[in-house]
Amino acid sequence: MAADACRAGKDVYGEKPRTLTIDEGKFLRTVVKQTGRVLQVGSWQRSDSRFRLGIELVRQGRIGKLQRVDVVLGKNKQGGPFKRFPVPGHFNWNLWQGQNVDIPYIPERSHYTFRWWYEYSGGQMTDWGAHHLDIAQWGINSLPVQVSGTARYPTTPDAFNVAVDFQAHYRYANGVEMHVLDNRRNGIMFTGSDGRIFVNRGVVSGKPVEDLESNPLRQEDYKVYDFDNLDRPPRAGKLDAVTNHMVNFFDCIQSHRTPISDVESQHRSVSTCHLGNIAMRVGRTLTWDPEKEQFTGDAEANALLSREQRSGFEVV
Repeated sequence: MAADACRAGKDVYGEKPRTLTIDEGKFLRTVVKQTGRVLQVGSWQRSDSRFRLGIELVRQGRIGKLQRVDVVLGKNKQGGPFKRFPVPGHFNWNLWQGQNVDIPYIPERSHYTFRWWYEYSGGQMTDWGAHHLDIAQWGINSLPVQVSGTARYPTTPDAFNVAVDFQAHYRYANGVEMHVLDNRRNGIMFTGSDGRIFVNRGVVSGKPVEDLESNPLRQEDYKVYDFDNLDRPPRAGKLDAVTNHMVNFFDCIQSHRTPISDVESQHRSVSTCHLGNIAMRVGRTLTWDPEKEQFTGDAEANALLSREQRSGFEVV
């Protein structure tokens, strides 16, 4: 739908995770560039004052040389087996399934709980991950070149089938390591040679934050994004951040500037989420070429960069 809208001359605000597969993201990036439209992804944490402050401090070197990032997403939901039902008269189940194979209707496969089925999503790795890994990678300012992961998967038929327990580990081209877990305190910890910063939706903390009273940010230090409205007052809370994020979308439509959650950054962020899920599924360390956007010497892993698409729902 996003590609069709761009080709029809429309600008697009779309939710996260931006795509189901890495190859879909490459496709959409090409369409956005060909059409010259503005595409903003709803990764609104980029417009939240806490996350923005944390990234500005990291990118300015206020924790020294960044060495490690730890990200906690939370557990995937468990449930099932679920009962199959006749499709409700008001619900187009065929359209809902999209490119996935046609299967009997289970209410828990649709609406909010689609997140916990691999056929439609990727669990917390693409749900919370599309938010937190985006912020982590914004601070790392590089792309992954190696990924490994472990996971345990349910085997009950007609039940949620994303990983029950999972973790993923990344090495970036600039040497930074990122570790993604499903337990402990939700949020992102940036660790550098001279300190640490922790940030989530409730707090940004660490000595560099405390030091702002005596060593504040300067206007010329705001270099982590090309954003029109740096002089707006700080915002707090999800609603304000979402509002600010949408305002940025409208501003960029008028100015033809690149939005804060543009197609390239968000393709790369959700690709990192997908890389973790792929590494978990194959169960081994994978080498990733971020320029070619494929795994080196691993046909099985490369086959998971796309998915078979049901006739009539192909992405073209």
